Amino acid sequence: MGKTKKVKKAGRLGSRYGVGIRKRLLKIEGKQQQKYACPFCGFKKVKRKAPGIFVCRKCNAKFSGGAYLPTTLPGTIIKKIVSQKSFAAKGKELPELIEKETETEEKEPKQAKEKETKNKS
Repeated sequence: MGKTKKVKKAGRLGSRYGVGIRKRLLKIEGKQQQKYACPFCGFKKVKRKAPGIFVCRKCNAKFSGGAYLPTTLPGTIIKKIVSQKSFAAKGKELPELIEKETETEEKEPKQAKEKETKNKS
């Protein structure tokens, strides 16, 4: 098998499945195979055991998370709300908060492009 300098781990797929899917695969696999900090002991020893199941190799803590990452966006939002001790009051606003965060993530690239075009002219 040849070298895969440009395509990295997606080289195993060859020319199959299309460029977009192979790029998406690289993005997800890179995040999935990283070591993450354990929420119990704090060491970077958490590895993915199966989809949604993560195990800390230091303290043997087993916990669930997202399919590829130990934390999910809604999970982090809920964690912040609970830590602020205003969970009951903000529980009704949770869907709105999630929508606002996804909207800002979508708008940020558009705003950056608009700024670049203004700066060029």
